[in-house]
Amino acid sequence: MKRTALYEQHIASDARMVEFAGYEMPVQYPLGVKKEHLWTREQAGLFDVSHMGQVILKGANVKSELEAILPVDVLGLAEGMQRYGMFTTQEGGIADDLMFANWGDKVFMVVNAACKEQDIAYLKSQLTTSEVEVVEDRALLAIQGPKARDVFSRLVPDAAQMTFMQSLVFTWQGVELWVSCSGYTGEDGYEISVPNEYAAEFAQALLSQNEVEWIGLGARDSLRLEAGLCLYGHDLDTNTTPVEASLNWAIQKVRRSGGERAGQFVGADIILPQFEQKPAKKRVGYLVDGRAPVREGVELVTADGSKVGQVTSGGFSPSLSQPILMAYVSTSVLDSGDAVFAEMRGKQIALTQASMPFVPSRYYRG
Repeated sequence: MKRTALYEQHIASDARMVEFAGYEMPVQYPLGVKKEHLWTREQAGLFDVSHMGQVILKGANVKSELEAILPVDVLGLAEGMQRYGMFTTQEGGIADDLMFANWGDKVFMVVNAACKEQDIAYLKSQLTTSEVEVVEDRALLAIQGPKARDVFSRLVPDAAQMTFMQSLVFTWQGVELWVSCSGYTGEDGYEISVPNEYAAEFAQALLSQNEVEWIGLGARDSLRLEAGLCLYGHDLDTNTTPVEASLNWAIQKVRRSGGERAGQFVGADIILPQFEQKPAKKRVGYLVDGRAPVREGVELVTADGSKVGQVTSGGFSPSLSQPILMAYVSTSVLDSGDAVFAEMRGKQIALTQASMPFVPSRYYRG
């Protein structure tokens, strides 16, 4: 298994390590998953996300080439800003989701750890006149929570005014930091790319502040579930379109039917009609009656036992003190308003449809 530049720090912090996407990663620390989760909601949690793929894209045509394979507005993204995107297939499915930033003469992209090799190969095959530079000498950290801005600004004062989805370059003690004001928890915070040789020192500078604790993959998953955010390979895959995934918001109007640069992306002929003609299934959120978590793979049924959906992410919400889940459900059932249940061990567990995010997001928009 691969190890991140912060592996020794995780061991020194008594982290429980597990295999994740080919890396030895911390799933939890002595604080425990529930306390780590609540700490992030109340203070500032520090996450090692160095297993993610970091890529620099360069070339005179890089943005137009990128827009040909992403169903989002690349050309209209302002310099110094970041956007959520996805690679789509000819059948309209999602091959991976990602973040990319406009750095003027180049694009900085972060892709999922489990997909990064195939993503990089795809970029190299599609961006035929552009350079695809894989960044392998930098760690990636996320600092998240209501105290994250104060904590990070003590180290990098100029970052205090960053707003949600900005992506800028700063220096800390002479070290270049690539900083985005974003994250995967629903909280305000930053993701920071730092050279491997300075990663431990930088992480320690954050951890030395009273508001900061290491947070593992366990709490990262429960935090993103409360935020109603998708996990690739679970809530998103090549059999699911962006519209089915309730990611309509991620495809800007300029790329939709009637827009200035409508379509002209991979899978557009499947995806765009779904904005007008409802797809057969949609990703929705539910609160679960009782205390038992309903996990991925559980079937959803109507009162008569008819199967109408399946859970893709589910667990106990520490913030709400009850189980929550995301699932794909038949749009005909959603339209009818029929009661939906989770079928577990021969019993039907009552569900209440809930808007997402389950816990209000607190991104800083200025």
